[in-house]
Amino acid sequence: MAATAPSVSTWSNWAGNQRGTATAVLHPTSVAEVAAAVRAAVADGERIRPIGSGHSFTPVALTDGRRMELTGLANEVRVDIDRRLVTVPAGTTLRALNRLLAGHGLALPNLGDIDAQTVAGAISTGTHGTGAGYGCLSTFVEALTLVTGTGDILHCSADEHPDVLAAARVSLGALGVLVDVTLRCVDAFVLHAHERPAPLAGVLAELPELVDRHDHVEFYWFPYTDRVQVKSNDRVPVDDQPLPRWHRWLDDEFLSNTVFAGACRLGRAVPALAPTISSVAARVLTERRYTGPSDAVFCTPRRVRFVEMEYALPRDALASALADLRRIVDALPVKVLFPVEVRFSASDDIWLSHGYGRDSAYLAVHQYVGVPYEPYFRAVEELAEGLGGRPHWGKLHWRDAASLAPAYPRWDSFHAVRDRLDPHRVFASPYLSRVLG
Repeated sequence: MAATAPSVSTWSNWAGNQRGTATAVLHPTSVAEVAAAVRAAVADGERIRPIGSGHSFTPVALTDGRRMELTGLANEVRVDIDRRLVTVPAGTTLRALNRLLAGHGLALPNLGDIDAQTVAGAISTGTHGTGAGYGCLSTFVEALTLVTGTGDILHCSADEHPDVLAAARVSLGALGVLVDVTLRCVDAFVLHAHERPAPLAGVLAELPELVDRHDHVEFYWFPYTDRVQVKSNDRVPVDDQPLPRWHRWLDDEFLSNTVFAGACRLGRAVPALAPTISSVAARVLTERRYTGPSDAVFCTPRRVRFVEMEYALPRDALASALADLRRIVDALPVKVLFPVEVRFSASDDIWLSHGYGRDSAYLAVHQYVGVPYEPYFRAVEELAEGLGGRPHWGKLHWRDAASLAPAYPRWDSFHAVRDRLDPHRVFASPYLSRVLG
């Protein structure tokens, strides 16, 4: 039986905006222990929430029952180099997975900019990177093993329980406990990164060409300015232009973390300075080019704490959304200290994916911890919802099941699978009741 640890029942996420206390904390070391813990919870009329590393901003990991931590799950790691498939325990972090893959000459096709999430947490919330030809990380899932709400163990793939695979690749942990995941990989590759300042109007004018020209592209708009920082990553044959260690430290640690943290603290203390801080930040970041292994280029350290909301919009709605967003920022009763991030993804067929059935542009808004964010985020949400936007499942939003159901064509299909796999709602939580019903 999975061990409990009531002494560590209080939990908070990375941003510190979500805190909760479980009735018990479970640390299973085997799939059999996971299944036994689920059956015990059903028998006791309790609930269970599996959690990852706490990089979601929503209450998705909070529970009024038992919390299950999967870091000790000792499933076998399997690497099939010829077929480029890897199977890992679901509690493996992306950072550990990247190291494992590199040791076998493999890599994930795409990544976001944070590698601290667990594999289960990343896919369950639809974590994504950027790139017009790539869907969210869940699109790389070839198979998975799930412990259902009845304590059954299901191995799911395109040939075995394909409907469960379609639902479980993005499921918010509502269908069961993911215990292992098989991911489709590619041969290890090198990226050439190009980061440059540019005028927002110029970037929007060339946006379709810009997105199609690069393997991966994103940009950051600095509020109260007409400036953006464009970041493009393209696959190249060799790592021939590595960034000097001192230069990476200067840009990624000193400017992007240490100095930026100081600027945010100043802006929080004196909000009137926010436009000046944003203007200075837009000019401090200069152009740079470098190459490196894919995961080293995709992922960057994030030490400045913030809260975030992100919406997936139909790609052709981006320009009008940004124009309205600028007006929202200028009229807010609070000041904005963080740049606005814009990324892109391809359509997919995962039922609760933000990218289901359409190419997307992602609009992400942030606020420094301790700075009021609700007026800003709610105004952006109203804008995004009016454009057919879907909220990122791991980031703040105020939508409920009634407003979300029309946005997902396979909503009823997902719920049919949920009813079958978790008839007792052992994986339910107050948050899931709000967003899933």
